[in-house]
Formats: sequence, structure tokens, C-alpha cells
Amino acid sequence: MTKVLINWTDKYSVDYDVIDNQHKELVGMINNLYASFTEGKADEIVEDILKEMIKYTDYHFKMEEKYFDKYNYSDTKLHKEQHNDFIVKVTSFYREFNNGSVTITYDIMNFLREWLLTHIQGSDKKYVAEFKNKNVNIV
Repeated sequence: MTKVLINWTDKYSVDYDVIDNQHKELVGMINNLYASFTEGKADEIVEDILKEMIKYTDYHFKMEEKYFDKYNYSDTKLHKEQHNDFIVKVTSFYREFNNGSVTITYDIMNFLREWLLTHIQGSDKKYVAEFKNKNVNIV
């Protein structure tokens, strides 16, 4: 049985399928990293997972931010800063791992887990509430 760090439940849903599906992709990446870590194989796949996470979060964040700009989301500046901070942090993990100065630890996985879940349940649900009031359809 594969171990998971995050069990997706409806409490993480933002009620936009396209965004929920993208969030599930990120959860899957974190869970793959965690499963490999618990099996002692994280070093074999961590570079690929972190590289994919950087690429995918950039794609996901740009999609969200396109809607922020289009619909004048009131907290755009802070939300974009949070996105940028995450990419900087994950890129730093990636560089440090490649330089041999860091190994994948529970601290890194917990950072990824906590950031994603806190961000979805906090920042993302804020823009969703505003978009629902504006009848914004995200596809």
C-alpha cells in the first residue's frame, strides 16, 4: 500500500473543477515524493519531482493570475507574492539538492504539504468567494 502525506477531501475543493484538478496534480507530486521517501528512494526521483513541481506550479499560478487580472481580484498583489515566494522556495530546494547541500527531509515535505493546504484553504478560498460573487466562470 502506498503511503500518502495528503488525502484529498472535499474540504480542499474550491468548487472550480479545473483548479481542483490542478491542485490534485500538486498533491500527487507531494505524495509521490513522500512515498519514495518512506521507501528510501527519494534521492532517485526528487530532482524530477521538484523540477516538475516548479514547472507545474508556474503553469497553475499563471492560470489563476490571469483570472485575477481579468476580474480585478482585490487581493491580487498579495496572492501573486505568495505564488512567487513558493516558487523561489521550491527552486531553492531544487538547487540545494542538486548541489548536495540538502537531502529530502520531513521538513521539506511538511513545508510543501502545509504551504499547499494552507494556501488552498486560505488564499485560494478568498479569491473563489470573490469570484463567485462576481459570477466568474473558470474553465
